[in-house]
Amino acid sequence: MSKKRRTYKPKEKANIVLEILREESTVNEIAQKYGVSPQLISRWRTEFLNNMPAVFDKKASESEKLKQEYEAEKEELINQIGQLTVELNWLKKNNNRSRTGGKKGTN
Repeated sequence: MSKKRRTYKPKEKANIVLEILREESTVNEIAQKYGVSPQLISRWRTEFLNNMPAVFDKKASESEKLKQEYEAEKEELINQIGQLTVELNWLKKNNNRSRTGGKKGTN
């Protein structure tokens, strides 16, 4: 039986990375403390440092907000398409029944 992979919330990752950046313990000590591999912690640290400027970039946050708005609008439109498709199929089905006199499967 294989081990189930644990998923870490962003806040947990951030706390672990901040502990590394304080340099009060080694990566191996922190990895052992949280039960995470040192390679994974190093990857989180690198990702954090690479994305750190985005925190201060207003354009990035504005574009993220715009992206979320578009995603919400897209989701609503997809739902509307689904509803209209159901309604269209229902109308087609009822239209065919009315043409045949409401009889099903006449032989």
